[in-house]
Parts: sequence; structure tokens; C-alpha cells
Amino acid sequence: MAAGATKVGTCGFQRARRLHYSNLDAVEVQQTFYDPPPPERLEAWRSEAPKEFEFTVKAWMLVTHEYNSRLWRRLKRSVPGDPREYGGFKLNERTLWAWNVTLEAARTLKARVIVVQTPPSFGYSPENADRIVKFFKEVPRNGFLISWEPRGTWWDLREELYDTARRAGLLVAGDVLRGRLPPRDQEVLYARLHGLGGGEVNYKYKYSDEDLMRLSNIIVSGGFKESYIMFNNVHAYDDAVRLKKLLSSLKP
Repeated sequence: MAAGATKVGTCGFQRARRLHYSNLDAVEVQQTFYDPPPPERLEAWRSEAPKEFEFTVKAWMLVTHEYNSRLWRRLKRSVPGDPREYGGFKLNERTLWAWNVTLEAARTLKARVIVVQTPPSFGYSPENADRIVKFFKEVPRNGFLISWEPRGTWWDLREELYDTARRAGLLVAGDVLRGRLPPRDQEVLYARLHGLGGGEVNYKYKYSDEDLMRLSNIIVSGGFKESYIMFNNVHAYDDAVRLKKLLSSLKP
């Protein structure tokens, strides 16, 4: 991507894949969070997409989320070991296996960015901060950018959040329209937009023209070398197309 380039996309395919390929720049693959698809399906997606279209990959929940029966119902495969051995960045053979599955999915899709999202239950504590740092100092990265979106109390403690990300070598991702901005010296913006109002997320929200103009100002004024703007609401595809048009109209 050229300096200052912006990739606009959605978290997951909302419409026919060909429409995403034709009208947007990127998609964040959500299936890799719940139950990573077989390599041949990922290879098919990569081969059918234009070369310039970018896939990003959401890390498997077995790395980030403690055992949760509701989430685990999405698993179609059986996984080795005790479910309690997974999640929360535990550094053991189970989470390493799940991380390597994520890496392989990212490699197959020729992705550049892997997104790790932590749940509100994995809030800030010195122990959780050290666990993240230890995990990412030990696991292979294979050249991928790792973008971390924390939920919960991390955002109330910005200095601790930014320090943890720095020590772990992670980008900070967040909903920038909710004020969840990365540290000032971060050159790559990865925004995940979950709707406004309501609680921490409001997936039914449809962004207004004023919202999208405010988002455009954040992108343009932030001085980022690169930006990924990923909509994660029920109107994601339409809102992303509208943002693309707005950004095009603002170009000198």
C-alpha cells in the first residue's frame, strides 16, 4: 500500500463475494475466529479475488477466549485436550496449535494482518498484560502485523494498554468513532466499527453522513501511513461503500 493509503472493508462477507471484490478493498475473515475453514476453501477465496483485494484474518477464539459453551457450539471439529486449556493467551501446546492454525489461514489467504480480539472478561490486570507480552514474545509471527482489539477495561487505562501493546509488539485496534484511538506514534490504523450508542457494540446502527465525515477526518488528520477501516454492523457493506465514495470525493 502506498503511503497514506486507506483500505475500506467489512468484518465478514455481507453480500455476494464478487460485490465485495468489486466495490471494496478488504474483508476481515470471521470464520477463522469460530472454526477456521479448510485450506482449499481459503485458497478458492484468494484465487477468485483480485490480486489487490486484501484479506485480514481474525485469530481463532481458542487463542483469545476462555472456554465458553455458546462460542464452542460454533466448532464443527473436535479439538485435542481439555477445553479449559485454551484461551486467555495461555502459553501451552493447545494455544500454540490454535495459533499455528491461524497463521496457516493467514498464509493461505496471503493476508498481511492478523486481528486478535480479547473479550471484556479478559480485562486489564498486570497479570493479563504480562500474559499477552509473554505469548507474543514466544509465538512465531511469520512476518504478519498483529492488530489487537481489547474489549472492556483496557480502554479506561490507556497508558497501560499502549504500554502492553508496545511491549508485545502489537498494533492497537479499536472503534475510533467511540474514541478508541491508537497511540499517536502508531503508523498503521486498524479501525473496527461496531455501531454507535447502546453498550460496547450496537450492531444494528447505520452510520449517518455526519458519522462518515467525522470518520474521514480521523483518517485524514491522523497522519497514518496506512489505514484499515472495517465495518462490523448489519449495514456494514452499504456503510463501507458510502465511505469509499466519500473518501474519493475528498481526494484533491
